[in-house]
Amino acid sequence: MDLFTVSDRVRRYRADLLEFMEEYVYPAEAVYEEQMRAADDPHHQPQIVEDLKAEARRRGLWNLFHPHPEWGPGLTNLEYAPLAEIMGRSAHLAPEATNCAAPDTGNMEVLTLFGSQEHKERYLKPLLDGTIRSAFAMTEPAVASSDATNIELRMERDGDHYLLNGRKWFASNAMHKNCKVLIVMGKTDPAAPPHRQQSMMVVPIDAPGVTIVRNLPVFGYTDREGHAEIRFEDVRVPVRDVLKGEGEGFAISQARLGPGRIHHCMRAIGVAERALELMCRRADARSRSGTGSATAPISATGSPRPASTSTAPGC
Repeated sequence: MDLFTVSDRVRRYRADLLEFMEEYVYPAEAVYEEQMRAADDPHHQPQIVEDLKAEARRRGLWNLFHPHPEWGPGLTNLEYAPLAEIMGRSAHLAPEATNCAAPDTGNMEVLTLFGSQEHKERYLKPLLDGTIRSAFAMTEPAVASSDATNIELRMERDGDHYLLNGRKWFASNAMHKNCKVLIVMGKTDPAAPPHRQQSMMVVPIDAPGVTIVRNLPVFGYTDREGHAEIRFEDVRVPVRDVLKGEGEGFAISQARLGPGRIHHCMRAIGVAERALELMCRRADARSRSGTGSATAPISATGSPRPASTSTAPGC
């Protein structure tokens, strides 16, 4: 069988998702902008997002990312790829509408694989239901923490708890109105081998000692979910909230970030296709100087592509 043969199941999901995008998501983009302007709050949770979530769930377009059949449809990355590409065409609406938005997708997989039963009841199930959001706190301001062995936030054992002290930043989603929980990576044993020094812990965002310092813009833009700087000052975390075990943080990060980066790439293809289509339409509609009045610019949202095509039209 051809490696890229699409199964009947994925073909049905794709058709349903394209219909959902055409009928609900693309028309909602203008409504979203209006509601955000009216709220005058860059981190406002507009009602249109909740409406889209309800419709997506009604249509069975929910948690499509989750590869474990117990918690989602159980699609492989290969099967999920064309669906993520479609959702990427409206990257600020479609992923959240279908409960397939980062960083929740990665956090849900971490809780599925490494969380306790208590973690699953308290956080995983509400995340799967779309009633709460989460953030992943790994990156730090003072070190090159794209290499996770460099992180410095300390996690020191104190009886039945750990004390967390340090700073994180660019914690995506931490400014979201529904963000309730953080997965935090830090060092529990600086003397251990480099890849066994780190641990991950589940921390409520309102735990004493956790301070959301500020939102950090990216290239001058403020995303609704935010990218927060967070300060941890003697934050007490029960031992039971360590994921998998002490020293497992680096291994968990690899398990989490692998699929997470692939999901981002899938969505990026979709938004790039849409940007190319808008450019082509603008180039085709624009009049040259002296040959008549120029056609009005196409809106930033633009009209969606026909459902029958999966590639950008030629220019």
